[in-house]
Amino acid sequence: MSAAGRPPREGLRLGIILRLSLRNVLRYARRSTLTASAMVLGLGLLIFSRTLADGAHESWIDQGVQLGMGHVALQAPDYQQNRSLAYRLTASRLATAMGALDDPQIEPSVAMVAPRIAVSGLASSAGSALPVQILGVDPDLEPAFSLLDDKLVEGRYLQRGDRLSAYVGIGLVERLGIHLGSRFVLTAQDADGEIQGQLVRVAGIFRTGVPDLDEGIIHLTLSTAQRWLNAPGAVTTVAVLLRSSRETPPVIRSLERILPANEVEVLSWREVSPELDAAVKIDDLGDWVFHSITLAIIALAILNAILMAVMNRKREFGVLQALGLTGGETGVVVLLEGVMLSLLSGGLGILLGLGVTWFFWRDGLDMSFLMDEELTFSGTLFDPVMVPEFRLATILVSLALIITIGVLASLYPARQATRIDVAEAMKFDR
Repeated sequence: MSAAGRPPREGLRLGIILRLSLRNVLRYARRSTLTASAMVLGLGLLIFSRTLADGAHESWIDQGVQLGMGHVALQAPDYQQNRSLAYRLTASRLATAMGALDDPQIEPSVAMVAPRIAVSGLASSAGSALPVQILGVDPDLEPAFSLLDDKLVEGRYLQRGDRLSAYVGIGLVERLGIHLGSRFVLTAQDADGEIQGQLVRVAGIFRTGVPDLDEGIIHLTLSTAQRWLNAPGAVTTVAVLLRSSRETPPVIRSLERILPANEVEVLSWREVSPELDAAVKIDDLGDWVFHSITLAIIALAILNAILMAVMNRKREFGVLQALGLTGGETGVVVLLEGVMLSLLSGGLGILLGLGVTWFFWRDGLDMSFLMDEELTFSGTLFDPVMVPEFRLATILVSLALIITIGVLASLYPARQATRIDVAEAMKFDR
């Protein structure tokens, strides 16, 4: 045959192989259904589990950053390492940082901005003394940013014009032996390195359920903290709350492009809250270990089903080779059967996973019946209602995994099909 005649013949043989593979999938309906069912259920479970895990992680991150320094923190260089007022954003640097957040590429992603001044100090009463983290906050902006004002149990949150008011946790109140309206003393090092004391009065008491927060956080008005610490117009952090944690990387890249690195440092929540970052990564790793075990079981089920089918169809494959198919082409028939089953199962698995998750748990899976008391997660309160989050990337990765598993599980049976001896296969008694 001439070279010009080969491509049509090769195309014809490929068409025959595809038709044979499709015919075999439909012909052996029981085997195909059982194999596909394992893949559909596996992919459905994978999508259900991943959407719940993504939703839980987003909830943990949101609560963590609202009780912390936001998705993005703008600070003076080296403040994160030293935590000293010597490394603060002066009034001019603060203006530069706030101006960068108004950039057209950044502003749509920003939900809230809260300038703060933070310092470690000592809270003292007549009965006791405790180390605390003192935060000077804007009482007009902070309630929309932080969750602490929602945790009020007695009194009120800070208001503009408050001069000596403090918002404290229930744990601190109990440890110091004070109550609403009581006075106590705060002591800290000011911007000049001098030890300064400040008398304050308890205006409100909160309870988060997180001991470290309930005992160790005190809110003052920003103006009071700046005056007491001899840092007029300065802050230590501009905390930025974004509309979603997924917007953190592009916002950071844009801010780093705009802001001078020697004046303002841009940090993500992962850098500011490494404990939360580590906890989310560990939980995500645990999820993937569980998924890997599930996928391995699915792969073994597919391998067993297709391999048994090959062993029971030796005569069929022998006839195909006697009619002109090569051993390699016979193996391709088996491999394509696995590919077709994987593609079909992938589509059905996505529909099953998304459909069941959305229909039954779109408003969240309530796990509170498993908890006798409030549970904390890396310094934040664990929300027992896990609301699934549907991400295109998660769905595509899950689909790619199940198709890859199906194809890899078909390789060994396909290899066995290429080794069938035609003479022996024709003697095979079905």
